[in-house]
Amino acid sequence: MLDLVKTKIGRLRILAILEGISLLTLVFIAVPLKYGFGNPSFVKMMGPIHGTLFLLFLFNTLSVGVEQHWKFKETTWKVILACFIPFGTFYIDKKILSRL
Repeated sequence: MLDLVKTKIGRLRILAILEGISLLTLVFIAVPLKYGFGNPSFVKMMGPIHGTLFLLFLFNTLSVGVEQHWKFKETTWKVILACFIPFGTFYIDKKILSRL
């Protein structure tokens, strides 16, 4: 795990996992609590956390893409698109990021 922190791709992989977990928590726990039970407190807590992780993931993806000379049409857009889809960041981590 400490090896991941030493490289930009490793930090991107960690952000991908954290962003994926925050998206799943927001979509499958916080939003149903808000609309099903009228309790918006978890959304108020998780919303800013997810937003921050989302932006960090986005900026780091672009940074790593430029540094690694990724072609936007082949790799970068797939990694960016993954953060909009539940479980997408886990898939991208396994299929693309872990192989780099």
